[in-house]
Amino acid sequence: MSVPEEQVGVQQLDPKLDVKPAAAGRRLHPLLDFVLRRLAIGLVTLVAASAVIFWATNALPGDVAQATLGRNANPKALASMRHELHLEEPLLTRYVDWLGGAVHGELGNPASTITQGVGPSVAELIGPALRNTLWLALITFALLVPLTVLLATISALRVGRPADYAISYSSLLLGSLPEFVLGTILILIFFTQLNLLPPLVLPTGNPLDDPEQLVLPVLTLLGVSLSFAVRQLRVGVIHALNQEYVTMARLGGIREYRVLWRYALRNSLAPAIQSFAQTALYLFGGTVIVEALYSYPGIGRELVQAVGSRDISTVQGITLVLTSAYILINIVADLAVVLVVPRLRTGGESR
Repeated sequence: MSVPEEQVGVQQLDPKLDVKPAAAGRRLHPLLDFVLRRLAIGLVTLVAASAVIFWATNALPGDVAQATLGRNANPKALASMRHELHLEEPLLTRYVDWLGGAVHGELGNPASTITQGVGPSVAELIGPALRNTLWLALITFALLVPLTVLLATISALRVGRPADYAISYSSLLLGSLPEFVLGTILILIFFTQLNLLPPLVLPTGNPLDDPEQLVLPVLTLLGVSLSFAVRQLRVGVIHALNQEYVTMARLGGIREYRVLWRYALRNSLAPAIQSFAQTALYLFGGTVIVEALYSYPGIGRELVQAVGSRDISTVQGITLVLTSAYILINIVADLAVVLVVPRLRTGGESR
């Protein structure tokens, strides 16, 4: 006896993921209509977020030009800086100009370039840092997903046994450790005691030129990220294994590995995708502590340095890039859920 794949726990998913059938006369496929609607919502959200970013950075007290050039700056230099930053123009005019430039990939110039008269633009400054953070996040995420599925499945299949306790308590312990604590422990073990891995990443060049430098940062992020993902997927697999359709599949003579993959694990992945998305958001923009600990030349470190030097243009540019990434990751996660859950993909209504 075969069991319909549509029997999934849709009630646990976000109602916004329901792909409604196309209305009469419309030619768009429901899935395409869903993607277009999510992109439109994401665009509106990004514009609203850009306004908040621009207003918040310009609402900080004090004179930006004075903070950049220092207390001993002469009036001529201050006037030139204010002109370069367009501080004499109305806030709305500056926002429209900044947003228009951002659409074309122009995020202005950092304070160091303005004061020295030569140097990279904000886009050129954050480009390499963004690339480095992307590599770090992608490598960690590529290891996280299969490792999470493996550990959660083993734990769910051996509930109440030593393997389950070992995985559950280990993930709970790793998740309770802050990034800097776990990173420090790894440095003490692999560098101080064993002298196997370098404790710092070279600030220049591409970190991929020496992959050995990436091992400790990746292990730190992986250890912190595994906890929540493993526990949530474990609960989902246990819940799915206890459902009637899994029992029917087993009674129908379907092999256990197919029951696990086609019914239990596949149906558990839909809500787990949202936790993976949250982890991806953290890996992309929340690695500030890890980057600082290992001197990793990523976007988080650039943001901290820009805030410390009150480089408004760089802060605005980095924050806008991170916001865009957050919105895009959420859209991809929602689309992945729709593709995984047949009822949502075909436009069926949630129960």
